[in-house]
Amino acid sequence: MSKYDHILFDLDGTLTDSGPGIINGFEYSLGKMGIDVPDRASLRRFVGPPLGDSFEKTLGFSPEDAAKGIAFYKEYYAEKGVYENDVYPGIPELLEKLKESGKKLIVATTKAELMANVVMDHFGLRKYFDLMVASNNTDRKNKIDVLNYAIEKGGVDRERAVMVGDRFYDITGAAHFGMTSVGVLYGYGSRQELEEAGASHIAESVEDLYDILL
Repeated sequence: MSKYDHILFDLDGTLTDSGPGIINGFEYSLGKMGIDVPDRASLRRFVGPPLGDSFEKTLGFSPEDAAKGIAFYKEYYAEKGVYENDVYPGIPELLEKLKESGKKLIVATTKAELMANVVMDHFGLRKYFDLMVASNNTDRKNKIDVLNYAIEKGGVDRERAVMVGDRFYDITGAAHFGMTSVGVLYGYGSRQELEEAGASHIAESVEDLYDILL
């Protein structure tokens, strides 16, 4: 029997392939800011991190310009980008199996709460989860904030819990709370990124998650 009672999942890049909508949103936002994007592939790095980190830390925007960029991004994403998304093949079946096995499932994402709710409902994912925790731009601004709330609200025993995600934020967030982590390679993080972050396990595919989680 698996030693995990609670399984926490990132959303973007882990449950759904949200890359197209996020990339299009960044291209739109940067265009509105007068910045040309000659290589769309370079925008893949923005799938997963909090928007503030992407605009300020990665792009080097001032707080004022970052706020403008985020507003433009949300303008596009709320209307179109959130739907430019698909559930990864095999994820519904995995979630169903985990529920049948008595696992408590939690979504822990830094995606904005409103948009996370849209995704959960639009793709029929909510029925699998006991709790969904997202960013609210007040007391839950980053992955550690989100995980802290999820652990408290969900009554999570950290020694019997695991965090599943595709970026180093998920892995380092889990480590902050002494939780096991699984880095997935079918999302938007590389093996090097996940291993350097200290992932307890690496899953190359959704199928690999069965062996790790069950």
